[in-house]
Amino acid sequence: MSGEPWLILPTYNEAENVEPIVAAAAEVLARAGGDGYRVLIVDDGSPDGTGQIADRLARERDWLEVLHRTQKGGIGPAYLAGFSHALERGAGFVMEMDSDFSHDPADLARLLAAVHAGADLALGSRYVPGGGVSDWGLLRRLISEGGSAYARWVLGLRVRDLTGGFKCFRREVLEAIHFDSVRSRGYAFQVEVTYRAVRAGFRVVEVPIVFRDRRRGQSKMSWRIAAEAMFVVPLLRFR
Repeated sequence: MSGEPWLILPTYNEAENVEPIVAAAAEVLARAGGDGYRVLIVDDGSPDGTGQIADRLARERDWLEVLHRTQKGGIGPAYLAGFSHALERGAGFVMEMDSDFSHDPADLARLLAAVHAGADLALGSRYVPGGGVSDWGLLRRLISEGGSAYARWVLGLRVRDLTGGFKCFRREVLEAIHFDSVRSRGYAFQVEVTYRAVRAGFRVVEVPIVFRDRRRGQSKMSWRIAAEAMFVVPLLRFR
């Protein structure tokens, strides 16, 4: 498989995190990315100056690009814009990761290794042996684990962590599942792209990770995002 790995980093008000997360991810990708790599920041018009910081970083690094969106539109549309940008520029693998250190950048190498070993889609999974969460209260654990279990039951899937947002796709997967027609925005976006990949016959592998609460800044999680998944998941099954 030819083509560079591209990492998509969606940002909204991540001024405190954007520079260190770019540096940490680049260090890992430089070792694991083979002939090269690219990082794409997709900023949704952050009022805290995240976009301006990203632009400065991109001027200093030839492997970094910034895609500016005019307003906050949800994690799903941000990733769709990033996927399109990367594929149009020849990406062989497309990775997604939170920009707040909830996902450990060191695990990027393990996701890439899983795809190189034969997976079509590698998922960073909290709910397989060796995976877990850190610094979460009981309510958030129940919402997350319950959401994954609910989606798994409704869709008839064996994938344990359907709502996680730490992934590595082969290019062919995104092309085959017609990702540009995905309309979900929050948790449901992550469920939908994985469901489409499974339905299309691609091999999905779960790589155990430990998810940690963000170090700095404010969580983007809301009840509206969680509720969307409750309503959208049945539609995926019966659409």
